[in-house]
Amino acid sequence: MDKDKQYAIADISSLTGLSIDVIRYYERIGLLPPAKRKDNGHRFYSESDLRRYMFVTHLKRTQMPLKDIERYIRYYNEGRYEDCYLVLAEHKQHIERQMEELRESLGMMQYKLDNYAQLIHLTYPITNKE
Repeated sequence: MDKDKQYAIADISSLTGLSIDVIRYYERIGLLPPAKRKDNGHRFYSESDLRRYMFVTHLKRTQMPLKDIERYIRYYNEGRYEDCYLVLAEHKQHIERQMEELRESLGMMQYKLDNYAQLIHLTYPITNKE
């Protein structure tokens, strides 16, 4: 990674999937530090900023509540790494429970699909037309 590379807000939006409005909102509420500004007033972001936004995107994608993300960021900024660990460990357990629930739902879905495939086959037998 190029540590000197600079990104425009549109680049951050494109790379993270966050809308420009959400990026500005996250800065406004202090979730992430405000972007640096060029002489023309346009925001620019570093590689480090991009990595932070990508991580926040992963946390949001796994349905971590914004208040927990804010807590994690606060702990990180305060150097409270043990607390950071605890927040992430708790969220990891939440993700693992979600995955197990999804596996169970997927199994049920497959059972139903197999059942319907069997019913359809019995209702509409495949005939060999020659």
